[in-house]
Amino acid sequence: MLPASYAAPAAAIITLGGVLACFFGYRLFRLVLGIYGFVAGAMIATQMMGPSSSVWTLSVAAVVGGVVGGALMIAAYFIGVGLVGAGLAALALNLGWRLVGGEPPTWLLVVVAVLGALGALSVARLVVILGTATAGAWTIIVGALALMGDRAATRAARTGDVWILYPLDPLPERWWYTVGWVALLVVGAIVQLSTSTRGGRSRARKRKAAA
Repeated sequence: MLPASYAAPAAAIITLGGVLACFFGYRLFRLVLGIYGFVAGAMIATQMMGPSSSVWTLSVAAVVGGVVGGALMIAAYFIGVGLVGAGLAALALNLGWRLVGGEPPTWLLVVVAVLGALGALSVARLVVILGTATAGAWTIIVGALALMGDRAATRAARTGDVWILYPLDPLPERWWYTVGWVALLVVGAIVQLSTSTRGGRSRARKRKAAA
């Protein structure tokens, strides 16, 4: 976990990463993977340090871990696509299971995640758009709440785990979290679909002109 003094910069990075993922995730997928990999690597590295470590030591560990994590995620492009598909499949299963109550069996979650990963590789574009819009929308909300001083969101920013603040929180005063999340992800997906389609048509016209 990062020191408390790093909460605001971490929240700003998370918010920026969320915006890029939500609205430009497909076109900048490698960059988005790099940002999320950097955040994950930084958090893992700082968690491995002892509780008595100095701020300087934690900072160095965060940078080194972040660079390594970002590089690994960028290099593992197709693994990233598979992970997005697995995550979306697991999320869909959990959402569906909530209708009957409880949590899905672990074995079923694993099977669905594997099928989601395989399916993602066959329809990579749509999966990347939906996955980045979903994750980016929630990251925007968590980052914005952390910048405004929300305790749960600040903790999420310091730990790098934006899902600490549960998107389906049953508390009445937090209903707008889910509404805002869904609205953002829908807008983000529409923006990505429209811009990626225009980009593909432009490239096709250029190829025909060159021929």
